[in-house]
Amino acid sequence: MNGDCCIVVTTINAPTQAMLELAKGASDHDAHFIVIGDSKSPKDFRLPGSTYLDVEAQRATPFGYAALCPTRHYARKNIGYLLAATRNAQVIVETDDDNIPVEGFWTPRSRSCEAAEVRDAGWCNVYRYFSDTNIWPRGLPLNELARPAASLSPVSSFECPIQQGLADLNPDVDAIYRLVLPLPVSFQKRQPIALAPGVWCPFNSQNTTFFREAFPLLYLPYHCSFRMTDIWRSFIAQRLGWEAGWRVMFHNSTVYQERNEHDLMRDFAEEIPGYLNNERIRKSLEDADFRSGVDALWDNLLKAYELLIGLEVVGAEESQLVSAWVEDMTKATS
Repeated sequence: MNGDCCIVVTTINAPTQAMLELAKGASDHDAHFIVIGDSKSPKDFRLPGSTYLDVEAQRATPFGYAALCPTRHYARKNIGYLLAATRNAQVIVETDDDNIPVEGFWTPRSRSCEAAEVRDAGWCNVYRYFSDTNIWPRGLPLNELARPAASLSPVSSFECPIQQGLADLNPDVDAIYRLVLPLPVSFQKRQPIALAPGVWCPFNSQNTTFFREAFPLLYLPYHCSFRMTDIWRSFIAQRLGWEAGWRVMFHNSTVYQERNEHDLMRDFAEEIPGYLNNERIRKSLEDADFRSGVDALWDNLLKAYELLIGLEVVGAEESQLVSAWVEDMTKATS
């Protein structure tokens, strides 16, 4: 990484071991590190090597979105993305305050990737290509768990401005997995995997790289289930990425997670909207008539959220927030 790269995290905790490691690594590798607080964050939060914004400082930014976004939600991370964009970041790497970087995390990223491709349309469990265990990513429909892994195409070069890194020890799985199957799990080192248009796999916001042209697709919705905000973002990003000629790429773990305390039954309840609606969302996005080209991303993003609001999986109040995001991010990246 270098000065063109920005790490973005949101937290309600005092600096964790992961945050200390991220701050040190960012300093060592000349990367920016932005931390977005919330109303529950410690009043005396201090982390040398980072730029920390509490709620008051966020509202003092010129972003219309920051004035509208409610507190007590992970979607405040959007303000960090906007700040990174205004600082001319060419790459945003987002992670969480319980993900500790390991070998490869600080390696410079390239949007042009050598990867094997999955071409069989429909749902894909990418974790199957990195593990021989029965494991699946949060957001994969439960009725797709038994689907066998599709064969891979030969390695080719793809434009991948969105890249999902895996996480070892406590990877991003749903509450059902955590309640009934063993952890920790570490993934095997394998070649990167790219998804062809028509292939769907949820990705998260825990170890994820966005290049500047894909910054519009960073948007996390507020008026929906907390456990689905990044998952539903990923579905929109994949669908709109097809119109731009892009692939989403998945690569080996470059973090391991020491997971913050969670109420698994609460997580389960927050994931039920996904179990019930993810297939319907996929089908609706797939059938929608979006415009082609990178320049159409803004209009397509607004249309995608109109679609999710129409499906009643995202509240109508989201429209104002995503419109403010589009206005802010357009200015930040122009």
